[in-house]
Amino acid sequence: MKHFALIVAGGSGQRMHSEVPKQFLLLAGRPVLMHTVERFTESGCQVVVVLPGQHIAYWQQLCVQYQFDLPHTVAEGGGTRIESVMNGLQHVPADALVAVHDGVRPLVRKQMIDDGFRMAEEKGSAVPVVPLSDSIRQLTAEGSRSLSRDGFRLVQTPQIFRAAELKKAYALMADDERIELLTDDASVFEAAGGYICLYEGEPTNIKITTPSDLILAESYYAQYQRL
Repeated sequence: MKHFALIVAGGSGQRMHSEVPKQFLLLAGRPVLMHTVERFTESGCQVVVVLPGQHIAYWQQLCVQYQFDLPHTVAEGGGTRIESVMNGLQHVPADALVAVHDGVRPLVRKQMIDDGFRMAEEKGSAVPVVPLSDSIRQLTAEGSRSLSRDGFRLVQTPQIFRAAELKKAYALMADDERIELLTDDASVFEAAGGYICLYEGEPTNIKITTPSDLILAESYYAQYQRL
């Protein structure tokens, strides 16, 4: 099956306290989104980048400025992440495997991508998770209570599915009022009746949303260069 990567890059710079959207901030001298596209190109994926309409021309300008010529398709996003993924899926054939990935997770490794595609081809889905390191508490009407973190995992991307099944899931859930409460593709797929298979993610596969995340990403990137 062909491998596609649907890279959703609709963020803003609000939590970064930046006028520049976070996917365009510089990491190791290049925009974050370029690193993300590069990771999936290395794994042999056909890449679709989903951007807000008002950011497309800016992205094209950056590609010229940084001489970034890796092949990819640009799709215009919607008002929500759900709508953006649905728009992006229109550029993915039904007989492919598709990895949906956050544009601001530029440190995903090729091995992790490849492991996910292998699982998705065999089992129909592959969602990376990592253990929690902090203690957790559940809010209750009386206050809160402690929970064992052993039964919980943090969810990452790429989340990989057979494209036909993910398209079907989004079509089934498009008019469901619950869809606005679903925060990722795994949730949509599961709500539509799909089964989620988990595999091991990586602690360094961070999502850059704050200034401290960008500092940490610079450190991780430097470590990768030395490997």
